[in-house]
Amino acid sequence: MSRDHAHVQEFFGARAADWDSRFPDDGPAYAAAVAELGLREGDRVLDAGCGTGRALPPLRAAVGPSGLVLGADVTPGMLQAAVRAGRDREGRLLLTDVAALPLRSRSLDAVFAAGLIAHLPDPAGNLRELARVVRPGGVLALFHPIGRRALATRQGRQVTPDDLRAEPNLRPLLAGAGWRMTSYVDEDYRFLALAVRGA
Repeated sequence: MSRDHAHVQEFFGARAADWDSRFPDDGPAYAAAVAELGLREGDRVLDAGCGTGRALPPLRAAVGPSGLVLGADVTPGMLQAAVRAGRDREGRLLLTDVAALPLRSRSLDAVFAAGLIAHLPDPAGNLRELARVVRPGGVLALFHPIGRRALATRQGRQVTPDDLRAEPNLRPLLAGAGWRMTSYVDEDYRFLALAVRGA
């Protein structure tokens, strides 16, 4: 495990038990972002960096009982919190790193990633790995329940030009990893970038 992963596990592991209670009103924002994926009955979708699994219920509702929902996270405490919340009934949980997913190439229709990109040790490589497991024409949603400026204010910092989620930075980053950005929204109440996997 890299030092970066150890830091992520330490940070989120210490917060896993009360994560949902710290952000109790995020559910509708997650559901709205999942709706933007355009999932259909029977689709196969991964929640990358699923945390406590807050996206799993709307993902399951979108793909129905015949679909496949996976939640992957590198922090055991977050997955344990997902199980305590009963969200493991909505999808299969995987303790794994998004840098090396135990999935076949082109096996998924979509990836949902809430708050993930800021915690990736190798954003370009990790986004390529997400592209590997998604079929051509499949969709990626990079989401956060609040926008970049609101998040920076919450964290007591300034938004900087080198922020990976800034559109001028994110668009070429995605393109280099095999994704074409199709939509970008950065407002106080949400951040959502959608991209389609190329051929």
